[in-house]
Amino acid sequence: MKQTLTTPDGTPASRLAFGTMQFGGRADEAASAAMFEACIAAGITHFDTAHVYTDGASETLLGKFLGHRRDSLIVATKAAYTGGAGRANILASAETSRQRMQIDTLDVLYLHRFDPDTPLTESFGALAELKEKGHIRHIGLSNFAAWQVVKATGVAADHGLGIAVIQPMYNLVKRQAEVEILPMADDLGILVAPYSPLGGGLLTGKYGDGGSGRLSEDDRYAARYGQAQMHETAAGLRDVAQEMGVHPATLAVAWAARHPTGPSPIISARSVAQLQPSLDALDFDMSDALYARLSALSVTPPPATDRLEEQA
Repeated sequence: MKQTLTTPDGTPASRLAFGTMQFGGRADEAASAAMFEACIAAGITHFDTAHVYTDGASETLLGKFLGHRRDSLIVATKAAYTGGAGRANILASAETSRQRMQIDTLDVLYLHRFDPDTPLTESFGALAELKEKGHIRHIGLSNFAAWQVVKATGVAADHGLGIAVIQPMYNLVKRQAEVEILPMADDLGILVAPYSPLGGGLLTGKYGDGGSGRLSEDDRYAARYGQAQMHETAAGLRDVAQEMGVHPATLAVAWAARHPTGPSPIISARSVAQLQPSLDALDFDMSDALYARLSALSVTPPPATDRLEEQA
């Protein structure tokens, strides 16, 4: 059975999660508060942040906004993006996150990325300490390959722990997760909360109209989404959206959520106006025909065995 996250008071995780990476950065406190309230109004119960986001401002602001609603929300954060996944760094990071958000227990603590230089048994020993203290409820893995998740699952079991949720990158132009990560998680009963369903803004259609954003301001995103075929896919998505009278972002998020394994994409934005089309995906009913049409806009990755003749 697939893991289902719940809030401290037992409320199920929402179909989509909201990522607060922009809080205290491209979104000031007022814009961040407005997005938080828009998410609450739309029924979002799952909020995601990280120790490194905006030098701690993301966690601080999210904690400030929680207020009396804390027990009806899932608060997830991440540790060990920098400094390695050793015991001391994980424990210090978790404590800093708890203090910034002024909460006793982190609902999910992710290892932010795989650390090849630290034995997983050390990392999970630290996570076991945190769970025993009541400082974390669930464990997640972000940016891990499928084999790394499987390896971590075995190590976690040795410490009496499980992996509740993973965060891969996944969107219409980044479909590698379909090869092993999504089926692996489905088989193991792990929830998948993929990030970047809009492809760094590429799938909103704004770059085709001369707009600016991460792809034009951040060299990492420009490289990540720099292939011509990705921009062709974005143009095709925009054409379908215009034909249907729907925002491209709504289609992009709904497509990511429509995968047969049932992932819960993490949406984000800089303002409520920018966020609303992604929130609209909560109520968008994507037919099988539309899902297939959008999927055809990009290349389906080959199976893990690379036997193309066996691809459905």
